[in-house]
Amino acid sequence: MISDEQLVWQAQQGKRGAMAELFDRHYDRLVGYLYRLTLGDRALAEDLAQETFLRALRALGSFQPGRPFKPWLYAIASNAARNHLSRAEQCRVDALAPDASIAAVGVDAESAVIAAQAARAAAAALSALPPHQREVLLMFYHLDLSLAEIAEALAIPVGTVKSRLSLGRERLRAALKEHM
Repeated sequence: MISDEQLVWQAQQGKRGAMAELFDRHYDRLVGYLYRLTLGDRALAEDLAQETFLRALRALGSFQPGRPFKPWLYAIASNAARNHLSRAEQCRVDALAPDASIAAVGVDAESAVIAAQAARAAAAALSALPPHQREVLLMFYHLDLSLAEIAEALAIPVGTVKSRLSLGRERLRAALKEHM
C-alpha cells in the first residue's frame, strides 16, 4: 500500500485521485476527532473536516517531504476548530452523545443503563476540560498519535504535550471519581 506521504507527493505532482485517496483514508477519523473536539456537534465536525481538506489542498505546496502527513493534517484540523470556536465566542459544554448504540447482544438492561451513565459521565468530564488539554488527550487516545506527532501537530514542545496529557488525565480521573 502506498504511504500518505507518497500520495501527497503524487498530489503535488498533479496526479488525479491522490488527494481523493488521502480524503478517503482520513475523513472518518478526522470527523471523529473534530466531533469530540467540538463537544459532539456532528454537522460542525463534518464542516470542519471538509474545511481541513480544503486548507490542506491549498497548502499542499508547502508540505515538506519527509514530514509525516497525519500530524500535519491534524494540525490544520485543530487550527480550523480553534478558529471556529474563537469566532463563535462561546463554547458549548453539553455532554457528548455516545457514538454507538449501547444495546448489544447479551447485555441486560441494567448493564446498558450503567454503561450509558458511565459514557455520559466520561463525555461530560472530557467536555469540561480546557480545550488545549482535551485536544492533546483526543490526539493521544483517539488518534493514537505519538507525543512527538502531537507536538509537531500543535507546534508545541514535547514537554508541553506531556504536561497537558498528565493534567488532562488527572482532571478526568478526579471528575470520574467524583461521579462514581
